[in-house]
Amino acid sequence: MTQTYQLKKIDATVQKIISLSEYNIFLFKGSMGVGKTTLINSFCKHLGVIDTVSSPTFSLVNEYKTSSQESIFHFDCYRLESEEEAFDFGAEEYLDSGYICLIEWPDKIKSLLPDQVHCIELDYLDQNTRKINFI
Repeated sequence: MTQTYQLKKIDATVQKIISLSEYNIFLFKGSMGVGKTTLINSFCKHLGVIDTVSSPTFSLVNEYKTSSQESIFHFDCYRLESEEEAFDFGAEEYLDSGYICLIEWPDKIKSLLPDQVHCIELDYLDQNTRKINFI
């Protein structure tokens, strides 16, 4: 699925992606500031997260709870220097947990990722418009 969306209509785009999803691991790709974390915020809202959603830039991974007490893991791998650092914080355990994992900058942990993932690529078109490619 490839489409453009207005930021004010991000929720409709996220609902469509969730309805098409087959896997529990989502890779978010795009340049700095394109809106990956904004998109993840909308994802979490639609998945029933009751916690505050924020970028885990310094903690590397945040765990959020849904209203049904399920976990959702949000990774920001931007600061990782090597895949070894991902091993150090237990990335494999999170990825193998069966819970939803939302991963920003996934290329930093490429060899740890399973084959069955969804890739979401974002492109900046203008201040209020993004192009999204969902695979």
